[in-house]
Amino acid sequence: MKPAPFDYVRPGSLDDALEALAGDSGAKVLAGGQSLVPLLSMRLAAPSRLVDINGLAGLDGIDAAAGGVRIGALARHADVLASPDVRRVQPLVSLALAHVAHPTIRNRGTTVGSIVHADAAAEMPMVLRLLEGSVEAAGPGGRRTVAAGELFVGPLESSLHRDEIAVSAWFPSLPAGAGVGFEEIARRHGDYALCGVGAVVDGDTVRAGYLSVCDVPTVVDLSGVADADLGDAALAHLDPGDDIHASADYRAELVRVLTARVVAAARTMAQTRAAQ
Repeated sequence: MKPAPFDYVRPGSLDDALEALAGDSGAKVLAGGQSLVPLLSMRLAAPSRLVDINGLAGLDGIDAAAGGVRIGALARHADVLASPDVRRVQPLVSLALAHVAHPTIRNRGTTVGSIVHADAAAEMPMVLRLLEGSVEAAGPGGRRTVAAGELFVGPLESSLHRDEIAVSAWFPSLPAGAGVGFEEIARRHGDYALCGVGAVVDGDTVRAGYLSVCDVPTVVDLSGVADADLGDAALAHLDPGDDIHASADYRAELVRVLTARVVAAARTMAQTRAAQ
């Protein structure tokens, strides 16, 4: 199937891109296109205009400093994954990115694009939510910062306004002595996960994030829960569903198994880092 007809513009500045977006209520932003183009091809999305931002300078930066990692809207998954600074400052980003699709997809797809696509089966929205990061959006009224807790409002739905462009995402650094873990189960490597879990352990605080379990990326506070009860404690806050890929019961069992594994891995990293 071919996409429905649409206009195409490739602006040379962010202001021009915002103008093109605001001028057509049916316009969509095109960055990496690894989420949008398949939807176009299946006619699950039919924008009247594509605003291609790949010609905009300064949006492909990857900046890792003591406070955290800022990833520009045009930074490709592969470049973020290859960055030793990102791995050092916030290793959960790198751990999760290694599970994103296949190398070909990572070479073109953008981390920020994946986040604002707001797919609850994708890795990076959950990571941003678990780390309590944020997205910076530019719009007609200027720029604003949207906290991850306010960004994901429904299946494939973010709180960004129609006339805004996400220009970067911010992931706070991992505190000294803290640890992270990530694991997912898919039928084939690179497929969307049947269930995925990330965890952050910082002293007595234990938090876990879940993908492919609920309609939006979901984080559960597991602080004070005994290791043997982690999975069941998480399920008290989750609602695994049935689909063509897995039953709700199977997903629930994956939550139990992966939560225990990932929290254990995060504890091990925290102990290692505290001893350094």
